Amino acid sequence: MDRMTRFAVAGAKGRMGQAVIRVLTERGLDIAATFDKGDEIDLSNADAVIDFTTPNATLAIAEACAAAGGKVHVIGSTGFMPEQETALNAYHGRNVVIRSGNFSLGVNILMGLVKQAAAKLDALEWDIEVTEAHHKRKVDAPSGTALMLGHAAADGRGVSLHNAKVAARDGLTGQREPGTIGFSVIRGGGIVGEHSVLFAAEDELITLSHSARDRTLFARGAVEAALFGVKQSPGLYDMQDVLGFN
Repeated sequence: MDRMTRFAVAGAKGRMGQAVIRVLTERGLDIAATFDKGDEIDLSNADAVIDFTTPNATLAIAEACAAAGGKVHVIGSTGFMPEQETALNAYHGRNVVIRSGNFSLGVNILMGLVKQAAAKLDALEWDIEVTEAHHKRKVDAPSGTALMLGHAAADGRGVSLHNAKVAARDGLTGQREPGTIGFSVIRGGGIVGEHSVLFAAEDELITLSHSARDRTLFARGAVEAALFGVKQSPGLYDMQDVLGFN
């Protein structure tokens, strides 16, 4: 089945595009097309496009997928404005769209475990803290991955992360309120990404963690998502669907 799927790689000259090409080549998969910003998008020979570009480029690729008769569109782009989100949503009914803020299989397995743990542990007895460490050049805090983990914990508890989230880059003081989900951030050095979710009770601590050492792992997860997508009906999916947690 892998060899029957033909891939297009968007942003092929970028770091993530190069990682995707490397993974596809190592696995002996068919690269039907590559393109970058400003190139004509030709998806006629491709079954799936893996897209780590920018929101505007992603919208153009979504339009090309629909025009080509419906394709699998794996989206690793982040930072969409509300109007861009609205425009992108128009394509879910015609394409298989798989979106994730982090395509690492390990991080997404961690998300599934966090959701299950949060559903089992009483919010009045167990505090939840999401901790993360990234390289010093990363500017968003909490990161998208940390927020994904926070949403998984909130979903497990049946609450909105918007109402439960507690975070501050300059530190927090005062008593911890029951039911809140905290975020702690480290930025320094060249750390690719480390994330932990702590469940803390009076006399017990559970820690679920993931550490990324190589950015190629995001490309590997995106390829797995595309191979999953070619078997699906048009609609919106994420890595929890790929892994069978949904």
